[in-house]
Amino acid sequence: MNRTKIYYKKSTKFRSPVMIVGLPGIGSVGSLVAEYLRNELGAKRFATLYSPHFIHQTIMLKSGYTRLISNRFYSKDTKKGTVIILLGDTQAATPEGQYEINETIVKFFKKLGGKTLYTIGGYSSGGQYVHSPKVFGVATDKQTKDTLSKKGVLFGQTNGAIWGSAGMIVTFAKKHKIHAACIMGETGALEIDANSARAVLETIKNILGISINLENIDKIKKETDRMIKEIEDSQKLQEAPHKENFPYIR
Repeated sequence: MNRTKIYYKKSTKFRSPVMIVGLPGIGSVGSLVAEYLRNELGAKRFATLYSPHFIHQTIMLKSGYTRLISNRFYSKDTKKGTVIILLGDTQAATPEGQYEINETIVKFFKKLGGKTLYTIGGYSSGGQYVHSPKVFGVATDKQTKDTLSKKGVLFGQTNGAIWGSAGMIVTFAKKHKIHAACIMGETGALEIDANSARAVLETIKNILGISINLENIDKIKKETDRMIKEIEDSQKLQEAPHKENFPYIR
């Protein structure tokens, strides 16, 4: 394998497909959203992307076998059309790989008849945990921006650069005349931010007009909130002025 390849079931049918891209990144927001959508919708895999630009690893399976690092496409028909979900183990490890893989993804989606896609990422607000995360966005065109603004996505409140697939897929989508946006959950301090992912899922649910149960991610969010509160309380205790004769229980 000397270049990026996508193997897919050519018999799969799509109706006005919209793609959600959630690959590993800041706060694992994209990965959490994509995995949750796949599970809740019961989406089935129809294509797999392999590339020599991925890190040189294989995944060990519980079955005792192994598989190559990959990105995977899933699909599910809804009342409004087909939802395609792209998730995976990793992103390209080199700038050259980022260009090749991300444009390959966009060309593949266009070949399937896709005209609208959304990438999911995290927007870092610093080192503090965000209790009530906002959902930010950048878009390729006014129509997409206006549509998402009505769904609560905030535009013009972010700055800096978007690293990796979340930004590059949107850029290549514009090149290939596909409506696109990067939707970012505000995050900070956590490697896996279920709170931010929950905020994005609520937004995606409204954008796609689908019904999904958020009960499971609510449980994760509550556990995260509890853990963060314990850490914050511990920090406050450590920062409290020292007093003489402070009672200790040993």
